[in-house]
Amino acid sequence: MELEDRLAGVDARIADAARAAGRDPQEITRIVVTKFHPARLVEDLYRLGVRDVGENRQQELSEKSLTIGDREGLRWHFIGQAQTNKAKAIRAAAAAVHSVDRPKIADALDAAGGSDDPPLDVLLQVNLTADPGRGGVAERELEGLATHVAGCRTLRMRGVMAVAPLDEDPAAAFERLAACAAVVRSVDPAATWISAGMTADFPQAIAAGATHLRIGSAITGQRPPHG
Repeated sequence: MELEDRLAGVDARIADAARAAGRDPQEITRIVVTKFHPARLVEDLYRLGVRDVGENRQQELSEKSLTIGDREGLRWHFIGQAQTNKAKAIRAAAAAVHSVDRPKIADALDAAGGSDDPPLDVLLQVNLTADPGRGGVAERELEGLATHVAGCRTLRMRGVMAVAPLDEDPAAAFERLAACAAVVRSVDPAATWISAGMTADFPQAIAAGATHLRIGSAITGQRPPHG
């Protein structure tokens, strides 16, 4: 199946899921994750109308954004685990960071912003598992992190992000994330984004109120081998 057909098929499924949930498909942003794919795929996606692209690794994000250059309307989303020593490079390339999970990384991203830079959109990554080694802030610590990020001068807190646990029904996990989103909105009512749902579970995420979907292989096809 060609890239254009895969993209159209996913968009049709997004629209169907939105309508089934009583939502307007236009209020949902589809982010195409191009992990391990070459920059030319982003070029192809842009020609097909894609304007939101996601990357998991800082090096790929930086290299692809530099190769592609400035394109009208193109937004790069960093969706991988952020490290403080890479905050400046992430901020230089990304319009939005979906993986702020501790005050230290928020502070590093904040400090990387110049006085003339636009605010950086950030989401708070929530760990929906019981494993403290997984990325994301614990649900019980979310309000404190939200309060901290709301005080960062160059960051704009947009909402929450999470990955559904493998051992839990994604519908139930995303319902818990929706409750987390309400906690963040109690700190900042404008933080209305919910980044949830990937290739295997985006219909359940839409039903739970997701505003941003992170979809890779269903659109891009099989990832190239990566050493």
